[in-house]
Amino acid sequence: MKYIVCEEPGKFLLKEKEVPIRKAGEALLKINKVGICGTDLHAYGGNQAFFTYPRILGHELSAEVIEIESNPKGIKAGDKVVVMPYVSCGKCIACRNGKTNCCTNIKVLGIHTDGGMQEQIAVPSDILLLANELSDNERAIVEPLAIGAHAIRRANIIEDEFVVVIGCGPIGIGIMKLAQIKGAKVIAVDVNEQRLKYVKESIGISYIVNTSNNPIDQISEITNGELATAVFDASGSKFAIETGPSYMSHGGRFVLVGLSKGDLTYNHPAIHAKETTLMCSRNATVEDFEHVINVLDQFPTESFITHNVPFTEMIGHFDSWVDPKTGVIKATVDF
Repeated sequence: MKYIVCEEPGKFLLKEKEVPIRKAGEALLKINKVGICGTDLHAYGGNQAFFTYPRILGHELSAEVIEIESNPKGIKAGDKVVVMPYVSCGKCIACRNGKTNCCTNIKVLGIHTDGGMQEQIAVPSDILLLANELSDNERAIVEPLAIGAHAIRRANIIEDEFVVVIGCGPIGIGIMKLAQIKGAKVIAVDVNEQRLKYVKESIGISYIVNTSNNPIDQISEITNGELATAVFDASGSKFAIETGPSYMSHGGRFVLVGLSKGDLTYNHPAIHAKETTLMCSRNATVEDFEHVINVLDQFPTESFITHNVPFTEMIGHFDSWVDPKTGVIKATVDF
C-alpha cells in the first residue's frame, strides 16, 4: 500500500509498504479522507513541539472499518468512523481523573506515532466513534472542532458573555462557532482581512477586529468598556498569547489553545490586578467528539474546506497550503 512520510522538515516522500496486520484490540481501517492541520504544517516547517522525524502525518481522519473484533460500541466491518487520535494509557493520574486528553504517556497519531496519511492503518478499537450518518468531509473535521469544544467546555462559556477568539484559522473558527452555539457574543481577532471576512459572512460572527488597528480600543467599544470575560488564543503566536490578557475583563479567563514553542512573558501586576484565570486546553475527550458530532449540522463544512486534492497529489500542493495568501482555511486529502 502507498503512504506519505515526512522524512525531515520540508521533505515528503511517497512510498510503499505492506498492509498493517491488526492486533488484538485493534481495528484495521481504510482511510477515506485526511484533514491537514496546523500541526502538520508546523511539522513540515520544522517548528512543531513534541515531534520527531521521520513521521507519517495525519490525525484528522475519516475512515471505514475493514476488520474489527466484537466491541462495546457495536462497530462492525463496513461502518464509517471518526478516529479520536489520542492513544492514552488509562492508568496515569490524568487518565484516572478523566483527563485522557493530557495523559502523561499520550501518543497522538501523526505526532508521537505514525498517523493516517496511508491507505490503511491499524488503531485501537476504543478510539473509534461510529459516524455512519456523516459525510467524509464532516468526519474529517470532527477532530479539529473537538479541540474547540474542549476549550469551550474548559472555560465554561455561558450565554450572552463576550468572548474574544484570537486567530481565524481552523481551530479558532471552530471555537467561534461552538461559542456562538452556546449563545456567547463572539469577537473575532486576526490580522488577515480575508479570514475576518470569512468568519463574518460564513460563520456569522457579528464583531471582527483587525489587530493592525488598535484592537484593545475596538474590543472596549464593542463591550461598553468592560472587555471580554473569556479570551481564547488559537493562533499559537507568542506576540498574540502575550497580548491576549489585555483583551480580557477583570475577573476573566484566558485560554491557551494554540501552542507556542518558546517561553512567554507577562507583566505580573497587570494579570494579577484582573485576578486572571489562565488555563491551557489540550486535545479533546470523547465527550467533546460526541458533542461536535451532535451539532455538526450547524457548521458550514463545505465552505470551511477550501482546498482538496487526491492523496497522490498532496506533496505537490503542500507548500501552497503553508502560505495564507492562497486563501486556504482547511485543506483535505482524498484516498
